[in-house]
Amino acid sequence: MIILIVVVFAILGFVVSSKLKSKFKKYSQTALQANLSGAEIAKLMLADHNIHDVQVVCVEGQLTDHYNPMNKTVNLSPDVFYGRNAAATAVAAHECGHAVQHATAYTWLKMRSAMVPVQNISGKILNVVLIASLFGGFALGLPYPVIGYIVVGSYSVMTLFTLVTLPVEFDASNRALAWVQSRNIVTRPEYDMSKDALHWAAMTYVVAALASLATLAYYIFVFFGNRD
Repeated sequence: MIILIVVVFAILGFVVSSKLKSKFKKYSQTALQANLSGAEIAKLMLADHNIHDVQVVCVEGQLTDHYNPMNKTVNLSPDVFYGRNAAATAVAAHECGHAVQHATAYTWLKMRSAMVPVQNISGKILNVVLIASLFGGFALGLPYPVIGYIVVGSYSVMTLFTLVTLPVEFDASNRALAWVQSRNIVTRPEYDMSKDALHWAAMTYVVAALASLATLAYYIFVFFGNRD
């Protein structure tokens, strides 16, 4: 069953990822009428929200764009940093949406940030316990039920993290789209392209959350589903 879950969501993830890359490639071929680069858009959006302590930097890779709340940087891949198209606009504004969330103490972002260390620890515990469970728990000197509680508890934290991530990502996209539209950064066709690109980017997080929920349900069934 776990293999089936992994395979199904791996295929689904591949399909969504491929669709996302296809959309970004397509929308990168249409020049933005405003002729602004992703970096320029990011700086403008930050300034419009009175955020002056966040830097916009270029990082290597493709689709490696992210906002780092630790050092307050909006990190844009070269295609986005230098790009002057709807795809670059969407990504740059989206990452700035996270910076705006940070500056305004957006509740879901605060919750997600607080969960990061707990989520990391849960992942490490889960790996150790799952390996030990292959030997009936003897490697840790723990009975099977205790192994179950640890696995389900750890995976519950990881699943909650993926669920909390959803409103954070959707909200950042909504902030981005509202700003580029009100600021007249994009034309109507460019707005539609930006919205579509961000939709498929969000779907990657939706798939991750569903995969995590399915896996959690499997572990609950395995450890506790056969009790009388």
